[in-house]
Amino acid sequence: MAKRILVVDDESRYQRLLEANLRTDGYDVVTASNGVEAIEFFSSQPIDLILLDVMMPELDGFATCERIREYSNVPIIMLTAKGEEKDRVRGLDLGADDYLSKPFSATELLARVRAVFRRADVSTSSAQARYFTHGDIRVDFARAEVWRDGESEPVPLSATEYRIFLQFVHNVGKIISAEELLTSIWGPEYRSEKEILWVSIARLRQKLEKTPHSPTHIVTRTGLGYLMPPLDD
Repeated sequence: MAKRILVVDDESRYQRLLEANLRTDGYDVVTASNGVEAIEFFSSQPIDLILLDVMMPELDGFATCERIREYSNVPIIMLTAKGEEKDRVRGLDLGADDYLSKPFSATELLARVRAVFRRADVSTSSAQARYFTHGDIRVDFARAEVWRDGESEPVPLSATEYRIFLQFVHNVGKIISAEELLTSIWGPEYRSEKEILWVSIARLRQKLEKTPHSPTHIVTRTGLGYLMPPLDD
């Protein structure tokens, strides 16, 4: 079954362009003209990914992303005005998985969509143990969920946040450089885009650490990178 993408943009020209390019690549597409419509669509039918414009009437892209992240980890790609770094950072900080700066080519659009879907479709090896525990954190690989001790619900990680966390889970005790993480998660073209990683690591710490400013699961090694330290038995 084709993956369904919700395109949210108040400019009909961009709506039509995005829809045509996505359908050409085999995706099912539905559209909305503002955040209110987007939330109504998303609440009434299955959506696999959202392309979300920042500047819209009624409910802008930031507010829409924040609202959706309250109850869903569906992959979200923000569409921002060219050169607006503050928009990119704010969108990532609210839980977006990636961003596209207007204007963009069909090739870049489809590459970003495929990359986000690859990150969302996290596969687990049948040979590995189902669970991993690090202090008060437990990972359920089969369900792609992360739990904190004493919580009744899994930690609400986005697909990208989960993929980042798995890098540390699979490399306990090993320092991973920012460049390695950026290349592994976003691709080699992102090696220098460290602001994305900083925001993502900060969000992970807010969600996973008892004391985000004194982390125990994702620790910074200044000038070297990050690691998940081994715990004493």
